Amino acid sequence: MSTAHGRKRIHLAAHFPGVNATTVWSDPRSGSQIDFSSFEHLARTAERGLFDFFFLAEGLRLREHNGRVHDLDVVGRPESITVLNALAAVTDRLGLAGTVNATFNEPFELARRFATLDHLSAGRAAWNVVTSSDAFTGENFRRGGYLDRADRYARAAEFLATARELWDSWTPDGTPRPFAHSGPQFGIEGEFTVPRSPQGHPVVIQAGDSPEGREFAASAADVVFSRHSTLEAGREFYADVKGRLARHGRKPDDLKIMPGVTYVLGDTDAEAQERAAEIRLLQVSPQNAILALEQIWGRDLSGYDPDGPLPDVDPDPSSSLVQGRVRVADPVAMARKWRALSEAKGLSIRQTVIETSGRQSFVGTPESVAAALEEFTSADAADGFILVPHLTPGGLDDFVDRVVPLLQERGVFRTEYSGTTLRSHLGLPEPVWKG
Repeated sequence: MSTAHGRKRIHLAAHFPGVNATTVWSDPRSGSQIDFSSFEHLARTAERGLFDFFFLAEGLRLREHNGRVHDLDVVGRPESITVLNALAAVTDRLGLAGTVNATFNEPFELARRFATLDHLSAGRAAWNVVTSSDAFTGENFRRGGYLDRADRYARAAEFLATARELWDSWTPDGTPRPFAHSGPQFGIEGEFTVPRSPQGHPVVIQAGDSPEGREFAASAADVVFSRHSTLEAGREFYADVKGRLARHGRKPDDLKIMPGVTYVLGDTDAEAQERAAEIRLLQVSPQNAILALEQIWGRDLSGYDPDGPLPDVDPDPSSSLVQGRVRVADPVAMARKWRALSEAKGLSIRQTVIETSGRQSFVGTPESVAAALEEFTSADAADGFILVPHLTPGGLDDFVDRVVPLLQERGVFRTEYSGTTLRSHLGLPEPVWKG
């Protein structure tokens, strides 16, 4: 979507930090990831900044390391839709997006919960559809290993299609009609209990990067939450996914691509770079460096010095030391790559982990960050961004105060909400009722 000035409009969303390696819990400004006041602060800040939506991740099992809950992971997270329903009462226009797993839920109940959120929020609900083939997570549901990895997207696609059949089982004028669905994954029939909601269908977000994930997004999603933080990678992904839309009868603007990004601001570029380096040191603590290494090596490396050299022993490819985290496909090759980097640059374990893990996406003055954000969107590397701050809950404050006004001055970001629903914020078409 272009603005009146002919420049492409930037879409912005706020990710509540926690289920990641980004959050700096040791910072004295860091607050609770469970208290409602934290969710409310970030959501109100995002709405003050006229963001499209607030985004909640979700983990269905606490991740473990060596049989213990991962010390640096979030220990506890309330259920997403419950939090979003509460936020609907303290926000007016901000979209409310929740990550909910299509593997460990059922279409009728989940369609009902999201339709309810859409009603309570007057049309601001969004569902980030995720899948899992992880038996470790499945044990919480007594379904460990029951779903082959190859079937993840088959189930998710039918799950979403079934949910949409349920949402469409009420006519736009408020008449309920029986539904019946029969497919490989689900066979259900009855009557849906929630009238057609303000958006017709909640906005659907998808985050897969595999070929299957890209095709699923092109066929069924409204927003893609991608992870490409370089201009080149973003343009490749953007062109590939947008290029798949036509064969599904869709237009380029029917799908918004919004990578998850981080940022660091400073009064000068040098100050911002210095702050970014300090944040990376806090994110990759000595303990976290060893844990990151053990994810690749699959061995207990607690006896190694984080400021010393990498282990000379090879990884154990068959290890189950780390549970609930995806290990790299070829740990031996990855270890050799890390060793080569470490030897070439004289890096310690901790320095190597810092060097190889993701950096902040945008670092600089508010002016340079605003310019970089516009460059990404104008070059068709993204339609917007999902900001992942490193602090809970105040990590978005300086961006809203210092960068958003500059984007508005450039004519690439709204100065007020023009609509009331999330679909209107994103410029997405209303779903056609399929009675």
